[in-house]
Order: sequence, then C-alpha cells, then structure tokens
Amino acid sequence: MAINVSIIVPAYEEAANIKQLTTRLFKALKEQGIDDAELIIVDDNSPDNTKEVCAEMVKEGYPLRLITRTTERGLSSAVLRGFAEGKGSYLLCMDADLQHPPESVPDMISALRKPGTDFVLGTRYGANGGVSSGWPLHRRIISWGARMLARPLSPLSDPMSGFFGVRREPFEKGLKHIDPIGYKIALEIYVKSRIRSNALEEVSFLFGTRQMGASKLTGKVIVHYLLHLRKLYLFEHLFLVILLISTAIVFMCFAAGYYLLP
Repeated sequence: MAINVSIIVPAYEEAANIKQLTTRLFKALKEQGIDDAELIIVDDNSPDNTKEVCAEMVKEGYPLRLITRTTERGLSSAVLRGFAEGKGSYLLCMDADLQHPPESVPDMISALRKPGTDFVLGTRYGANGGVSSGWPLHRRIISWGARMLARPLSPLSDPMSGFFGVRREPFEKGLKHIDPIGYKIALEIYVKSRIRSNALEEVSFLFGTRQMGASKLTGKVIVHYLLHLRKLYLFEHLFLVILLISTAIVFMCFAAGYYLLP
C-alpha cells in the first residue's frame, strides 16, 4: 500500500508516551478505514529508551520510522525534518505527549483531503473543543494572550495548538521562506505558505493533560514566540512597514528643507 499520509511527531524524552500514542493512533486510523499512513518520530537524541520503544513498535508491525537527530535541536526544525522525509502528500504534525488525542487524527486527515483544502488546524476553541479541567490557569492565560497577539496574521482560531496538517504542494512552495524559530511552526507554515482563508479547515478537539514526562513550556519558549511574531509581522506586512518608513523619510526631508530655506 502506497503511503499518502505522513504523521510527524517531534519528541524529546517521550519514550513513556510513544507506545500508547502508536497503538491508539493506528487503532483510530483502522476504524476509519485509513491504511495509507505512516508515523515518523523525530527525536533529538533522547537519553531515555525512545529507540528501544520505537524498535518494539516496528517489530509489532506498525509503520513507524524513527529519525534520531544528534546535531540539531528544537521542535520546529524537527517538524520540518519529518515533513522533508515523509513519503505522503498529506503532512500532519502532533505532539508526543497525548495532549493531542490520536482519535482526532482521522478527522484531521479527512478534512485535509477535502477538495480545495490546503491546511487543517486542530482547535481547542471550536464548537466541540476545549481543554481538560486539569489545565492550570496560568497556561490558559498564556494561551489566550498568544492567540490575541497572532490574530492579525491569520484566521487560525488556535495557532498555538501545534496540531495541524498541510498538503505537501503549498508547503514546498513556501519552504524557502520558512524559518524554524521557536515552537509554533503551524503559524509559520500557514503564513509563509500563503494559505488562502478559504483553503483552511479546522477540527475541534479536547486538549488533554500530560500523563507522563515533563512540559516543554518555559520562559525561553515564550521569548522565542514573541521574536517569532515580530518576524512574521515584518514578513506579512513588509509593504506597509516600508510605506510608513518612506512616508516618514519624505516628511522629515520636507520638514528639514522647510526649516533650512532662507
């Protein structure tokens, strides 16, 4: 069977979650008659037993590939590496920590396969979406603030979710512009690939709580996100920025000439 869907999971010290992720994912796909998908774990050389767990899954017959990176680090570059090595024309990304429910992946794939769709986003803010009751208040506040800061850049209702998919063709067209800074690669790919709003589909999901392992959200991640937004605003609204600067220069020259005239 040819591979048409590549599901990419960036990982670091997620060995405790990989087995459950794999079994739940392929169970959900099988129930929906989807048998043309592969799972690619992109691991940043974790010191846990990720390699052994992945080897066990392969031995059990799951279509899983492990890419172990020893010289690169970071979630966004891991996603790009997985997309580059995936065999599918439909590319999906999800977290390893099971906060993105594997049972929602078939709906994501179905949405991405709709005619005219180039990008699908898993959202916590749709009609049937939400977050688990165990999600702490400070995380909810951070998520809300991050969404508001990104709203002028795209119609994505949940650019922070990290659960998304894109067709290979538009992704590769925008690839030369994509900068793997920070952790929120979905917004980067959507903006840089010039996805039209009518080519976007959203799928609601319930964001779970991490059961195993440690959260990757740190102050450094938040700083990277703010720097990332700055770059995206310059990319998306560069003409406006140039126009404002040019207008300011003309005005200053005019003002300087006025005051220098005898």
